[in-house]
Amino acid sequence: MGAQWKAKGKALVADAKGKLFGKLVKEIIVAARAGGDPASNSRLRLAVEAARKASMPKDTLERAIKKGSGVGADAVNYERVVYEGYAPGRVPVMVECLTDNVNRTAPNMRVLFRKGQMSAVAWDFDHVGMIEGEPADAGADMELAAIEAGAQDFEAGDEEGTTLFITEPTELDLVGKALPDQGVKVLSAKLGYKAKNPISAASLSAEELDEVQNFLAGLENDDDVQHVYAGLVD
Repeated sequence: MGAQWKAKGKALVADAKGKLFGKLVKEIIVAARAGGDPASNSRLRLAVEAARKASMPKDTLERAIKKGSGVGADAVNYERVVYEGYAPGRVPVMVECLTDNVNRTAPNMRVLFRKGQMSAVAWDFDHVGMIEGEPADAGADMELAAIEAGAQDFEAGDEEGTTLFITEPTELDLVGKALPDQGVKVLSAKLGYKAKNPISAASLSAEELDEVQNFLAGLENDDDVQHVYAGLVD
């Protein structure tokens, strides 16, 4: 039984890593449309850094850049599509997809939203830059770093010791470059959606919260889904 559980655990880890690599590859491909040189393409540079942090093999990374920049016979064109609606409990959700076939993605989203509701909720979100960082040294002041780097706001991240810096969409790269000078190690940077009026998890019953979590997990597991932004706070 122990060996079976170990094998199952390894399979789950491999599956999770495969899904992560799939999302990172798509991000690199889309970013590389603006040029295959990370030095002159800030979005590509951040995507490449994220891929390296996840230990993506070098040849996989290089193939993704070539596909996105149109080099070689394997060039791929992904379209960014955003779906919006409510999870159970009327939790607003924005779902960002990168797909090579909208005719496949759209019906998949309708199926995934069966336990919720597809509806316009973009009005309840701000489109912002999101930079995840951690102190480069023990004495770093995250609040001061946010102010000095020009971030709009900051809040504790999902992981212990990390901070999420919120920026104007047009200032994402500028703030990302300024944070290291303020003692912050940048872990990731992207454009995303921040709920204006998030629902407190404490206001939901245990059953409702379980339904919301299962709903969001279903979205995350779809191969075309790149990012899920839910208006839910602890």
